[in-house]
Amino acid sequence: MAQAPDLPGTDQPAVKAPGRDGPREPSPSPSPVGSASAVGIRLLDAPVNRRDDTRAHRYVVDHLRPGTTIERRIMVKNQSEDRRPVAVYAAAADVTGEGFVFAPGRTESELSSWITVNRPELDLEPGEETEVLVTIEVPRAAEAGERYAVVWAEVAGADDGQTVRNVGRAGIRVYLSVGPGGEPPSGFEIGPLTGGREKDGSPVLTAEVRNTGRRALDLAGDLRLTEGPGGLSAGPVKVEAGTLALDGTTTVRVALDRRLPDGPWTAKLDLASGWTKRSATGKVGFGPVPVAATSAVDRSGQVLTGGLATSGLVLVLFAVHAYRRRVRQPVAAA
Repeated sequence: MAQAPDLPGTDQPAVKAPGRDGPREPSPSPSPVGSASAVGIRLLDAPVNRRDDTRAHRYVVDHLRPGTTIERRIMVKNQSEDRRPVAVYAAAADVTGEGFVFAPGRTESELSSWITVNRPELDLEPGEETEVLVTIEVPRAAEAGERYAVVWAEVAGADDGQTVRNVGRAGIRVYLSVGPGGEPPSGFEIGPLTGGREKDGSPVLTAEVRNTGRRALDLAGDLRLTEGPGGLSAGPVKVEAGTLALDGTTTVRVALDRRLPDGPWTAKLDLASGWTKRSATGKVGFGPVPVAATSAVDRSGQVLTGGLATSGLVLVLFAVHAYRRRVRQPVAAA
């Protein structure tokens, strides 16, 4: 079986709290920096029936019947140089047209209320890691559908009395489908491959991808170009399309090296979300490199003309001044 393309790792948004107990909003930055944010988390377990699903080794991805309980082990590590208290908890999340969206702070959802951890408060030495057990208990009355959450490990900066302090957290996503019977199908379609160029002349390949299944997808893969001018080939180039919601569509854009010839090329785009894989192949060309219009204008003639005109004016004024002095000079007596 072919190896699935790499998928994104754990989520690590940096967070800044306006006060000790104030609301916390995830930052757009995916990777926190500094000792206050140096916390790591990774998943240790995956379902036996998802042994070949690379996505299930990064995130909690499962389908459960109402009334079912599962357990997953995670590893939490203090990656800073200081001893830190670490909070472990579950919070709400959603999948929208913008991708996988984290709720602020400890916002609760239906799924996060089903999740408990056996060690919600940790005290870790520098470099120390410890195991935490996560339990997901689905109520018997739970309605069918897919739900999303995140299991967070959170550290805060030292309290120095300031009104603002940094908070960092790293999380593992939870994609949980609930319902009777087997798991709902996952699937997607890749539209025609199209080549073009950016304004700066860089070639770019685009393709529209549509989620045709009944589960959210985390798409990643690679692009290969073959049969190019003179038998050239290029790639593989890593591709990431992010999280695609149910019935959602997205445009995959793959930026390429500007030195790439126009073509034609045979392009092959491979995308996967766990064990759900699709490919698309087509002939593409990127078009000629646009000629950059120069806005510089040669003004040397204007400068020269202006200089000559100025010099001429100075000479005229000097001549007039000399003439006036000569007229006003008294005539000596004979």
